[in-house]
Amino acid sequence: MNAQDLRTLCKGPVIDAGDAQFRDALHGNLWNRLIPDRAPRMIVKVADEDDIIATVKFARAHGLKVVVRGGGHNWCQPTLRNGGILIDLERLNRILSIDVEHRRAVIQPILSNREIQTALNAHGLAFPTGHCPQVKASGYFLGGGMAWNPTVWGYGTESLEAIELVTAEGTLIWASESENADFFWAARGAGSGFFGIVTKYFLKLHPLPRAIHGSQSFYRLADAPAVGTWLGQAAPAISPSVELTLFLVQAPPALADRAAGSNGWVCMVTATAFEDDPEVARRALQPLDDAPVEPLSRSRVTPLDFEQLFDASGALFPEGVRSRVEATYSDHCPGAVMAAILPAWQRAPSAISVFLTTIFCGPHVPGPQRDMARSITSKIYGGPWTMWHDADADAVNAEWHRAVTAVLKPFNVGYYIGETNTVEQPEIVAQAFTPEKWRRLCDLRDRYDPDRVFFDYFDGLTAEPRREIG
Repeated sequence: MNAQDLRTLCKGPVIDAGDAQFRDALHGNLWNRLIPDRAPRMIVKVADEDDIIATVKFARAHGLKVVVRGGGHNWCQPTLRNGGILIDLERLNRILSIDVEHRRAVIQPILSNREIQTALNAHGLAFPTGHCPQVKASGYFLGGGMAWNPTVWGYGTESLEAIELVTAEGTLIWASESENADFFWAARGAGSGFFGIVTKYFLKLHPLPRAIHGSQSFYRLADAPAVGTWLGQAAPAISPSVELTLFLVQAPPALADRAAGSNGWVCMVTATAFEDDPEVARRALQPLDDAPVEPLSRSRVTPLDFEQLFDASGALFPEGVRSRVEATYSDHCPGAVMAAILPAWQRAPSAISVFLTTIFCGPHVPGPQRDMARSITSKIYGGPWTMWHDADADAVNAEWHRAVTAVLKPFNVGYYIGETNTVEQPEIVAQAFTPEKWRRLCDLRDRYDPDRVFFDYFDGLTAEPRREIG
């Protein structure tokens, strides 16, 4: 058994651990530049479904595990495993069809949130994509699909109609709620523990809102608890069309002097109304003018499009940085969360870190989800995105991040599997699901991948003896 044997079966390149280009193929397209020392024996940059099938069958025949790189943010790098084969889907990056009349589309897995939205918006259509422009569909859907406009459109996984995938047997199948339903259930939220490789996503589209309007306000950092309490109390009466988020960020240049006493940190509130009429959008955002404290600055009812939304989100979560993230769900008052973390946040070692709390508006939180692995709902969602540039700052940022997440633990009712560190904290994997759904997910893995062809959440994260494979 050697890499050359697999090369004869695949059209895409097969890169062996001993090849000169191996390190770049392994690390070059990773979002998070905090990269652990874990590596497979081979990487296959598959050209199509046939390459995936051939690679899975090759792995089965030679007792190797496979892991799939699907283009999420890889906060804890779950696609880096010791041993086995990494199947990289980066070449499966096309929109295969858009049916404007019936509001349907078919895409391959490596389309970014921005690319999907741009293509659809040109036809007056939209999809509940994720917020970060660079995240690809595969990582997004497997993580559960935390979407724009969630209280109206639901999560991205709720607008999936079907998928095409390769099983652990190396068989290409179709899965939907009525056919191969177990695979369809698991693919919507199982994250890095999914026991298949999705090759196509079949999307149900939505009309593009004709009046997307936003407001933005900045407050003193010390006012964050009061602002959070006010927003938590006001949210049930705010229109569900409003996406409301409270951030802790560094002040923009115009406010830098006024934030100097808090090491440059401020509280930022953004609200985006997804409506069809500008006057309806204005009324939906009106409650955000009634803050109990005076803002440092405010912009009201600004027309927006998805390009601008992605630009704003991308600026908060820049590329090329080292990151630690723990995104959680909570039913506590957001003001109490702010009060708990404020002492630590003022000592943040990196000025590009962000704390995010999405506060769901309307009388109901998103969900309950349809029948899918994605599980947790709550009144608020978020956590610390600890980001920095230099390797010399790894230790101080890691220590600070752990301190912040420890403060937050009493507030947590669950975790978002796509944006938390399940490598260092494997015990929280199960807490990304309800107990019933976690048991079902484990049972389905036993049923559909009994030979453990796919790495699960926990495999391949510690060193193993390396041996030459040719």
